[in-house]
Amino acid sequence: MKKSKKAKKIIIEQLRKTPIIETVCQKLDISRMTIYRWRKDDKEFSNQIDEAIIDGRYLINDLAENQLISAVKDKNFSAISYWLKHHHPSYANKLQIKHELRDEKLTPEQEEIIKKALQLAEFIPPEEEKEEDNLIIT
Repeated sequence: MKKSKKAKKIIIEQLRKTPIIETVCQKLDISRMTIYRWRKDDKEFSNQIDEAIIDGRYLINDLAENQLISAVKDKNFSAISYWLKHHHPSYANKLQIKHELRDEKLTPEQEEIIKKALQLAEFIPPEEEKEEDNLIIT
């Protein structure tokens, strides 16, 4: 029991540094199935793993961002471009959508299909349906 408690503590510490269960298992020579069994049997350990993985991801993100900033300082064009695209609105990727709207009348058959669809989606209760209602898409 003491051995597994110590192993769990080491697993949590390692996941805070490297948030990948497989990598930690290889480093500590523990099977993934053991960790997953411990997670299943020990809710507190499972929660600690989740928290450690989140902490580890934040650490890796910080390291990656630090490397990116170093690359920008070293005048690496790809890093500069990446940084600007993700941190400066003037360089961000933009998507333009152009569409021309026009008035179209529906055929009586199309109106009936739309009414039935709206009834099925419960947007028009059947008792409020009226014959004189005309649907127009604009």
